Amino acid sequence: VQVVESVGGLVQAGGSLRLSCLASGVIVSTFGMGWFRQAPVKEREFVAAISRSGTNTYYADSVKGRFTISRDNAENAVYLQMNSLKPEDTAVYYCAAAPRSIMSTISRDYDYWGRGTQVTVSS
Repeated sequence: VQVVESVGGLVQAGGSLRLSCLASGVIVSTFGMGWFRQAPVKEREFVAAISRSGTNTYYADSVKGRFTISRDNAENAVYLQMNSLKPEDTAVYYCAAAPRSIMSTISRDYDYWGRGTQVTVSS
């Protein structure tokens, strides 16, 4: 099983960025999928999750209304559209797959993780 995030980038505050995540070796439609992030000297935190069918989504309060998670099961892909970015969104972003959960905000429910991609928001 391999989970790979797209390259992040540097963006100015107020800007937008879209992250992609491609999974191989699994049928993504049977997995709950999520995005987490880890800022320097901070613990990894939940960002967004999407159910197997894509019908249900859940967001951390800090990103609600600004970020949108979506998935394309035909492409084995998950996306994170990030708008109105803030400097505090700067972090390494991780895509993860949860084979035993329809949708979860808990990192231990996710068995497969990407290596992460850096997102930097300048003020």
